[in-house]
Amino acid sequence: MARFQAGLRRLGPAALVMAAIFAFSATPSQGLPHFGGWDFWAKKGAHAFGYALLGAAYAHALAPRSRATPVQCLLAVGLAALYAVSDEWHQSFTPGRHPGAQDVLIDTAGALFGVAALWRWRR
Repeated sequence: MARFQAGLRRLGPAALVMAAIFAFSATPSQGLPHFGGWDFWAKKGAHAFGYALLGAAYAHALAPRSRATPVQCLLAVGLAALYAVSDEWHQSFTPGRHPGAQDVLIDTAGALFGVAALWRWRR
């Protein structure tokens, strides 16, 4: 039971963030809120924020009790980038949603920020 709980503490945050991203990606465009003139920035900001959380969660999973090594940090960002690619592919099946390379870049930049923030915080 203790091993299960340790695994859940280690991997749970990443699984929760991945599930949230998947749910948002499965929402048809008509079901998304519209923010007027701020729509573009709000939605791209949400991309960056969600992937910052995912990058930090991956880094935590790779180094749950200590500061991640540079290799672990790069791996966390790489995993988040791969998830971003799969998320854009998933969006291609959602009505009114379209995949975009720009979103993958924003997601990867967000993941990099999240990993860097966790790395600095654990210093």
